[in-house]
Formats: sequence, structure tokens, C-alpha cells
Amino acid sequence: MAVVIGFIIVMGSILLGYTMHGGALAPLMQISEFIIIGGAVFGSIVIGFGFHGVKVTIDSLKGLLSPKHYDKHTYLEFLKMIYVFFTLARKEGILALERHVESPETSEILQSAKAFSTNVRALNFFCDSLRLQIQGGAEKQLESLMDGDLDVSTETLSLPVHVLQNMGDSLPGFGIVAAVLGVVITMGAIDGPPAQIGAKVGAALVGTFLGILLAYGIFNPLAAAVAHGIKQEEEFFVCIKTVVLSFSEGCAPKICLEMARRQIPPNIRPSFMELENELKSIPTN
Repeated sequence: MAVVIGFIIVMGSILLGYTMHGGALAPLMQISEFIIIGGAVFGSIVIGFGFHGVKVTIDSLKGLLSPKHYDKHTYLEFLKMIYVFFTLARKEGILALERHVESPETSEILQSAKAFSTNVRALNFFCDSLRLQIQGGAEKQLESLMDGDLDVSTETLSLPVHVLQNMGDSLPGFGIVAAVLGVVITMGAIDGPPAQIGAKVGAALVGTFLGILLAYGIFNPLAAAVAHGIKQEEEFFVCIKTVVLSFSEGCAPKICLEMARRQIPPNIRPSFMELENELKSIPTN
């Protein structure tokens, strides 16, 4: 929703200011300029990133319309679930976690954290890491395995950011290309009436206008929005990593939670007492 509102603010303020100065909208509707700039940018993305890059970028833009929310409630829900999960292992042994890890979709404990359980990548990251502890023998390699997993995933998820940044960087240049082509057309009609020449020059300048507007008003902000979403997800994964590593080192459930809590961004980090109150609300059998 924020992306849509921001887009409306950018376009609305520019067009409102333009019309307040007496500008007409019709001269801005230069379809040929859109074709030149849009086609050139699309072709450059296909050259640089292939059709796969185009597809994942479109998918990431769709994701901006319904982004994952990593707020205080999401983290509290996750930490509360972890406490129940690790308390079970402490009481009944680590093998008691096996059925939950092997079939997370049927685990009443894992499914209790909705934001976590519906994030397939996060759920798999958690379960795959715990599975190594249950099987035993990979404790020393666990941190490097998790770091490698995070690095590969982040690099893959960052592809749309690179595509959008490339589009933003190239658009002003393609806008100039469109403007130059318009000037070439104008020079061919230089002996025409002044009104006709002015209209052609105006059409040429629309190309420069579009290139700069689309770069700094649309695609660079979209790249920043996608990058921000990736950063928020990375922070959540660091929290998962911390709690899993703490458990592998034999820490008590509450110590695991406290170590993970300290990894949460300060602006949404629950306080120690907030977390304690949430843990007290867990039903005891």
C-alpha cells in the first residue's frame, strides 16, 4: 500500500504543479517516446539479466503490494513458539522434536507462529538446521552452513534489486536518446511554421522528462523498496540463526530467547518484560 500511495504522491504532485502553471496534459502523451524508452530499457534488461531476471523482478514487484510484515508482534509470536519448542526438547529430549521438524505443516507448535509458519523459506531454514542437530555430528559446521545458506539466498533475492537499479541508471540515458531522435526529426522540418517546430521540440523534450521521472520517481524507489524488504527478512533470519545456534550450544530456552531478542532491530524489539509477560501467558500442562 505504501508503494501505491508513494506513486500517487509523486505523479500527483508533478502533474498538479505542471497544470497549475498552465501546462496542458496532451503534449505529454507522446506514445512514440514511451515506445523508444520502454522498449530500449526492456531490451537492455533482457540482454543483461535474461527473461529470468524479468520474471523474478515482476514477481518481486507483485510482492510489494502484499509485503511480509516483521513487526514486534511477529517476533514475539516467534519467540513464544520457540520457548515452547525448546522446552519440549529440554523435558523429553531432542528426539521429541523430530516429528515436528520432519512434518512442520502438521506441528501444532510450529504452526502456532503464523507469520513464521507461512514463510516457507524461514520454516525450511529453521527445520533444516535443527534436523542436523537431531541427527548429530554437524554441530561444529552448523554456523558456517547457516551462513552459507543465508548468503546464497540473499544473493538470489537481490536479483530484482540489481535489475531495478540498472533500469533506474539507464533510463535518463535512454531519455536523452529519445530526445535526440526528436531533435533529428525537428531539424528535418526546420523550414516549417514556428508552431509546428515548437510542438516537435516539445515532444523531443518529453523523452528527457520521462527518462528522468521514471528513473528517480519510479524505478530507483522501487529498487529501494525491494531492498528494504530483503533487509527486513534478513533480520528475521538472523534471529532464527541466533536461537538455533544458542540451542545447539546447550543454552536454556530462556537464554536462547534472550540472545535472539538482542538481535531484533531496536525499533521493534520487545522489552525483556514484554517477552516475560508473553511467556507467562503460555498454558502449562
